[in-house]
Amino acid sequence: MNENTSASIRYGQIRYEQIGAVVRVLHDRPERANAESEALLAELDAALERAKHDDSVRVLILGGTGDHFSAGHDLHDGTTSRGAYTPEQHWVWEQEHYYGNAMRIWDFPKPTIAQVQGACIAAGFMVANSCDLMVASDDAYFADPVVHSLGAAAVEVLLHPWVLGLRKAKEFLYTGQRITAAEGEAWGMINHVVPRDRLEAFTLQLAQRIAEAPPMAIRMLKRSLNRSADIQGYRNALDAHFDTHLLSSSTQEFKDIVAKGMQASMSAAKKVQGRS
Repeated sequence: MNENTSASIRYGQIRYEQIGAVVRVLHDRPERANAESEALLAELDAALERAKHDDSVRVLILGGTGDHFSAGHDLHDGTTSRGAYTPEQHWVWEQEHYYGNAMRIWDFPKPTIAQVQGACIAAGFMVANSCDLMVASDDAYFADPVVHSLGAAAVEVLLHPWVLGLRKAKEFLYTGQRITAAEGEAWGMINHVVPRDRLEAFTLQLAQRIAEAPPMAIRMLKRSLNRSADIQGYRNALDAHFDTHLLSSSTQEFKDIVAKGMQASMSAAKKVQGRS
């Protein structure tokens, strides 16, 4: 741990570290590639609330322990906990949790930086891209294969065209292929790509530089920047897609894919992404 760390709290599935005016919140399920369970997302929400109301915190870093940022939603957890849900129940639950969690990151009043290494897949992609800035290691890769693997219309929050541009987002989603950190930087999604062994230090240095700004001024600036996106239709577009996503996960096509076996579908998606 960094010697300047003033506080470190272990939750069940996340880690909360404060280094001066910077808080680092880490997915902490490395044995599951930091898959986002219901419990992890609840803890993430709690950490956001903690940092939001702590005046000593000026910048938040969102990352992951181990080899990967996040492999996406924990599908086993979802099947076990909510497999028998009706479409109406799924809509209510996902509106509050999957969609709501991403929007609470977007609406977090202080600057946020995604610190990404390894896999950043599906729900991990939408969580990382809900942050204001992104720093990625040179071995990071990104994918949203759920059209191919599950027959659902992307993940719950369709921020892809906003961070990649419309044509690249279409290619990314239609093919289900992964993109490298270098490609993500070239397409404007990533602010900086650094060697893996410099990721933590570089991101912290960037956060500390931002933390030097007057806190109320930067809070008002973030509010205006987010409003600029909303005026262009950001929030309305995401709202519209969320309903489409829920409809697509209630179709007969989706049910047939699930019936054939989700694991087989995920294995096929990995081949599309070019993984072994």
